[in-house]
Amino acid sequence: MIAGPYTSGARTDAERAANLRAMNEAALAVFQRGHTPLIGVNAVQPIIDVAGPGSFDSLMMPICLELAARCDAVLRIGGPSRGADDEVDAVARAGGRVFRSLKEIPAGSPRA
Repeated sequence: MIAGPYTSGARTDAERAANLRAMNEAALAVFQRGHTPLIGVNAVQPIIDVAGPGSFDSLMMPICLELAARCDAVLRIGGPSRGADDEVDAVARAGGRVFRSLKEIPAGSPRA
């Protein structure tokens, strides 16, 4: 999992988009190292779009935390974010590894 700020510190749609882009860039780098990345926001946002206005708070973190609990590792990026820290904690509680830098992540299995 890639955990980083999405709404934390982001006052505008452009700032949230920049935060999400940073997570997506990290996900690409993780994939290139041979792992399968997951970003909670990318998984949950389509559900929120269907649920409609006012559903963000009731869906985003509950689903992200459920996903995090099923990941075997997490890369924490970016600045302060309670949600990202909660995702890190969920992965750690489930016995997963916590990485703070791409350089710490070992190479995964080569892809055919």
